[in-house]
Amino acid sequence: MGAVKRDLSNVPDDVFVVVRADEGVVGYCGHVDLGTGIATALAQIVAEEMDVPFSWVRMELGHTGTTPNQGATIASETIQVSAIPLRKAAAQAREILTGLAAARSGLARENVHMRDGVLCRGDGTSLISIADLLEGVRHITRFDDDVALKPRSAYRIVGHEVPRVDIPDKATGRAVYVHDVRVAGMLHGRVVRPPYHGVEHGYQVGRSLIAVDRGSIAHLRGVVDIVTIGDFVGVVAEREEQAIAAAEALVVRWRPVAVPDLTDIAKALRDNPATPRRLLERGDVDATLETAARRLDASYLWPYQMHGSIGPSCAVADWRDGSPVVWSGTQNPHMLRGDLATLMALPEGRIEIVRHEASGCYGRNCADDVCGDALLLSRAVGRPVRVQLSRAQEHVWEPKGAAQLMEVSGGLDAAGRPVAYAFQTRYPSNVSPLLALVLTRQVDADQPAVTQMGDRTCIPPYAYDNARVVVHDMPPIARASWLRGVSAMPNSFAHDSYIDELAAIAGADPLAYRLSLLTDVRAREMLRALADRAGWVTRHGARRPIDRSARVLTGRGVGYAVYVHGAFPGVAAAWAAWIADVAVDRLTGAVRVLRVHVAQDAGMMVNPAGVRHQVHGNVVQSLSRVLKEEVTFDATGVTSRDWGTYPILTFPELPEIDVLFMERPDDPPLGVGESASVPSAPAIANAVFDATGVRFRELPLTPARVKPALDRALGVYVEPEPE
Repeated sequence: MGAVKRDLSNVPDDVFVVVRADEGVVGYCGHVDLGTGIATALAQIVAEEMDVPFSWVRMELGHTGTTPNQGATIASETIQVSAIPLRKAAAQAREILTGLAAARSGLARENVHMRDGVLCRGDGTSLISIADLLEGVRHITRFDDDVALKPRSAYRIVGHEVPRVDIPDKATGRAVYVHDVRVAGMLHGRVVRPPYHGVEHGYQVGRSLIAVDRGSIAHLRGVVDIVTIGDFVGVVAEREEQAIAAAEALVVRWRPVAVPDLTDIAKALRDNPATPRRLLERGDVDATLETAARRLDASYLWPYQMHGSIGPSCAVADWRDGSPVVWSGTQNPHMLRGDLATLMALPEGRIEIVRHEASGCYGRNCADDVCGDALLLSRAVGRPVRVQLSRAQEHVWEPKGAAQLMEVSGGLDAAGRPVAYAFQTRYPSNVSPLLALVLTRQVDADQPAVTQMGDRTCIPPYAYDNARVVVHDMPPIARASWLRGVSAMPNSFAHDSYIDELAAIAGADPLAYRLSLLTDVRAREMLRALADRAGWVTRHGARRPIDRSARVLTGRGVGYAVYVHGAFPGVAAAWAAWIADVAVDRLTGAVRVLRVHVAQDAGMMVNPAGVRHQVHGNVVQSLSRVLKEEVTFDATGVTSRDWGTYPILTFPELPEIDVLFMERPDDPPLGVGESASVPSAPAIANAVFDATGVRFRELPLTPARVKPALDRALGVYVEPEPE
């Protein structure tokens, strides 16, 4: 399987649409499809604007040799942001074709139009085909940002459900994932990681290797080479099982490296040096809190979590005498190319990234890291090398979704209305460098980068007259990178749990209480529609008493959020809200989500079926994160090394999922890749409170966390003796 080359020679790398004489249309986007169906949605956009059949359009995504550099596939930006130039380029292609047809026929430009891929006269009769029009013609035009776009009222493809183009190959086994890539002459590699897993800064990082005993694997067959550079250690063999055996048997001596104590995450976050950044100051918070009729202080803790890809990361690299090709499952092809250029001391243009789908990941797992591993080994042996990580390496070394500590102080007046809201969040930085750069000391491991990514959805959605928001930016305390809903999920867990606590103190219905503090018209309409859909029963006065004799307690909770992504103040993606029904087993402490009603307002939906799939995926992953997922640590680092120590949701645990879309076909499309995840945690935690009367401010809601709290509050449940 060789590198993919552009269909037309000498075409610039920033081309968005190519129309071929054989009536094929290729759209180019620098983002990639993470299994979310964007290849289908983007093809719909191109087909719609060009007015050609959908079947004519093929999308090429994320290949560095053919697609524009549009940055990483993150922040729900593909449809909301990165599809805009593609749409305009498709419209421009339509205008160019109709202009060429008008010039050739002698007709006025306004009397020629495109219909289903055929250039027609004003009366609708066929004028000329694209194939005949472009025969012998080569036309390259600069991008026109002001091109006239098709009115939404004329849409026939966009806004309609179109079957995903990737499903047939995936369903029949024809899809080629990065793990399936094989190239001629390929060898197999494995890496041996240092013992300081999860640590990427400090003087000893990259300087801890003492010795490698090459003789320890001299007896093994098929070993081609042992490669060491700084703290990078890898083996190359003729066959995969030989590489695995060699890596396991290789004797390596390391200097000890101190790792931070992360057994108490809240303490580690409080103790981590930070720079406060005040993002909102409205009214007089401090004076108002002093006179509040009731004050409530609460802390909410979000754990470190994994991307949890089912298959460990894999890559194939071919050095090719300094013009390398890398087959990768990366989410960030152009960014990866830059990192590999630094690693190899090569110009970026010399490196080609061929992107394949990989095991599911919404964020950055080890997919980029393993590319660095493979390329270092390929350069050393001068042949293509395939590297696949072990499960333990993936779990231990992947850049985690960062932990977060949110602290809220607020108060109520005598009528139960909120008078002040002070919110602060502590978020350790999450921009881990390519691991090979760290291990080979090609980045400054002594000075970790401090970034500002803890501010996503940090401004509360509710109308507090007196409000303060402070984000504490701090260096990393563990290796971390983006994970779906980065910082917005934790921030919303605090925002929407806290307002639920206020509603309970005030004796108010939690949904009505939210509505009374929401000024956003679309948010209010969505919440009301969701309440109707779910059959929400308004609650008045004191909470119903808990049946202490019952083993299983049931409850219902609501959560609401708008995912705001990008540098503060950020860009709003879709509105979303959950109503969750739960059952809590007092004997075991197990929380089971029975049903999720989720509403989303994403504006115009390019492919409603694709958006529904996105919502389902968000719900499933969020349930797993809220109920089960937590990275654990001891004095040596990460102890979550497999699915036994890092359990995830299973198929039998899935609830019924009911999706409600707010139909807004005349509004711009909004990002949906993460929005439906953001209100998940408060909705579930609030439902558990409704069921048990016990408030949980720390996740995940595992039996080990839930049962002791229930026992303290309700007494130990004892199963009655059978009669």
